[in-house]
Amino acid sequence: MNNNVGSADKIIRIIIGLVIGGLGIYFQSWWGLIGLIPILTAIFGFCPLYSIIKVNTCKKS
Repeated sequence: MNNNVGSADKIIRIIIGLVIGGLGIYFQSWWGLIGLIPILTAIFGFCPLYSIIKVNTCKKS
């Protein structure tokens, strides 16, 4: 599994995940669990959708 999520993309994903999770808590809805998806993809640095559509935002080393 190669990394395909860059650092700027990781920050954006974490912010979006926290907002979705916060809204789920505020509205007392289990839909807030969807916020885990962008957070987990940011932590692992791999997005399965990116691999399907051949996108890579990670800098080559």
